[in-house]
Amino acid sequence: MAHHIPPSSSAAGNASSESGSSSTPRYTPVSNVSDDDDMPVPNYKRHKPKQSSLGPLRVQTDFGESGAEITGPVSDIEDDNGLESGDDSETKSVRASRSGSRSKSGPRFSPEEEREVVRIFDRRLVPFLALLYLLAFLDRSNIGNARIAGLQEDLQLSSSQYEWLLTAFYITYILFEWMTLMYRVIPPHIYISICVCAWGLIASFQCLTTSFGALVILRALLGIAEAAFGPGVPFYLSLFYRRQELAFRNGLFISAAPLATSFASSLAWMIVKFSSNGLISPWRMLFLIEGFPSVIVAVFAWVLIPDSPGRARFLTRRQRAVARLRLEESNKSNYQQSVERGFNWREIVKTASDPKAYMAAFMFFSCNVAFSSMPVFLPTIIKDMGFSSLHAQALSAPPYLIAFIVVLATAWASDRSRTRSPYLIAHALVSAAAYLAIAATGYFHDYLSADLHILIRYACVFPAISGFFSAITLIITWSMDNRTEKEGKGASIAILNIIGQCGPLLGTRLYPESDGPWYVTGMAVCSFFMIIVAVLATVLRVLLQRANKTATGDGALFDVSHVSGQDDGEERDELMGGGRREDLEDHTGDQKLVYII
Repeated sequence: MAHHIPPSSSAAGNASSESGSSSTPRYTPVSNVSDDDDMPVPNYKRHKPKQSSLGPLRVQTDFGESGAEITGPVSDIEDDNGLESGDDSETKSVRASRSGSRSKSGPRFSPEEEREVVRIFDRRLVPFLALLYLLAFLDRSNIGNARIAGLQEDLQLSSSQYEWLLTAFYITYILFEWMTLMYRVIPPHIYISICVCAWGLIASFQCLTTSFGALVILRALLGIAEAAFGPGVPFYLSLFYRRQELAFRNGLFISAAPLATSFASSLAWMIVKFSSNGLISPWRMLFLIEGFPSVIVAVFAWVLIPDSPGRARFLTRRQRAVARLRLEESNKSNYQQSVERGFNWREIVKTASDPKAYMAAFMFFSCNVAFSSMPVFLPTIIKDMGFSSLHAQALSAPPYLIAFIVVLATAWASDRSRTRSPYLIAHALVSAAAYLAIAATGYFHDYLSADLHILIRYACVFPAISGFFSAITLIITWSMDNRTEKEGKGASIAILNIIGQCGPLLGTRLYPESDGPWYVTGMAVCSFFMIIVAVLATVLRVLLQRANKTATGDGALFDVSHVSGQDDGEERDELMGGGRREDLEDHTGDQKLVYII
């Protein structure tokens, strides 16, 4: 009786018997197949291939080291152009394995690989975005330096008209917040480049104005250009970093604001000093010199800004795959997933009906009262202390330089401890106390010597400014920390800005000339709103703690970054710093997110 050998076994035997140095792939069974597989097969089984006994195939090649083997799906899930594949079956199989039995056949990344990807983003992406925000904030706030450099006298502006110049910017800034949605419509490298070029041209054109009407129109247009960029950048960064990594990166980004103000004051001092007898007024030269560089930088933005982690040109192909897939561990979504499953309207509704989103928004509103007023009024406040215009420009720089350092230190400590509220509450209270001390010193100035009350008022500017800049950083990060879906992150940022950006409408009118030189009312109002920030942060902390206890069942809080069952030195399916999906969801698929407090 003739014995028939199944085709699959024969093919496997032929493949395994080949030898030589050829680079042609050889497919061999992953599992060991015993000799019993070649035994006679009953008639009713002869026509069925024995795939189950062979198990998955492993690709063997002679590329690289001799005998090297590549097991599992290839981690490179991009095409030759570095663009993300639209229908990558391997990517789908990875996601399927992660959501089900946690199969170990998916791509394995070492912690060092992930850390290297984060380091590259820290070197190549965040500093450049911070530079763009520095230019944006410079063009927004340098009107305060221009005011004491001759703007108010040359255009014959009243105190009320100057306040309208500040308010016009924020009116359009608020009305055009919706333009941050364009990050999802236009590729970010195109969209950001257009925004940067637009505000650079508008800021430069301010040097040509000859009337209040022309300047107020340009300030309104400047608000539109910057509204399209700044508010959406924290959301854009959340597509590259895990939530426990965001505070420091947002801190690097937002710290560009005090650095810009410090730079603007130093540059204004130089411009006023060297162009006092020039062909054009110092304030016109100031607008031109500080505005036009943005137009040049816009060209670099087109090249350097990546549209997504999987399209970063400064990463290798494997690093792009790691950058994209590592976020699925904690965010559960990325650009490609959004295309596959559509827009998650349920998450939008969930965020819009969440009281915690509005608490963060009102914290942002309160903090913005101080954030929007001090940078544009500080040169005037210092001048009214008795200093000359030139000295006031120079003395405006140090408080913002210190704030830059404090913001970075606070953001780093917040990420390291994985907490937000303790730092936020502390900075809000310190800032409130500093504002209150300035107000009290102005109110009781008759009982103090001139040198003493000037020293107290100027010294208290340092903690006041450092406090609200640090609070802004933590509020923005905290509002996105506790949203897993990017639609939720986007909705929380939209709510944060729609409500929060109304704060400048009040802040820009806190320091009229009639209240000078002490500005007691403005300082007291800022102190009050910083206390509101501390109170709301405390309440939100309590609510999140209770939600965490409910989520864990027994009141024990756990760290979503903890991954059990693995040795520290082992390459693993889960990436360092990200919680697994089964840690974040119950059996119904509802999220059981452990909030960062």
